[in-house]
Amino acid sequence: MRVFNRYSPKLVAKHVTRLFSGRLYIAGRGRFDFNNGWLSAPDHATICHYQTVKEVNGLIRDVYQEGLREPEQAYSLWTTY
Repeated sequence: MRVFNRYSPKLVAKHVTRLFSGRLYIAGRGRFDFNNGWLSAPDHATICHYQTVKEVNGLIRDVYQEGLREPEQAYSLWTTY
C-alpha cells in the first residue's frame, strides 16, 4: 500500500500503471484500489473519490493513447519527403 501525502494526479497515474494492481491512500481523498492498471473507487465512495478516479484514469488513458500514436507520427514524417 502506497501513501501519498499530497494529491498529485501524475504521480498517482505513474504508480498505478507501473504496479498494475494494489491499493493506495491519498491524504485528504481516501483509500483507492487499482487493478489492471486502472484506478477504481471503493465500495462506499464519495463524490471526491469519483472525481479523483476520473482524473487519474483520464491521465492514464492519455498516456496509452499517445503510446499508440507515436509510430504513426514517425511514419508520416518519412512519407512527406
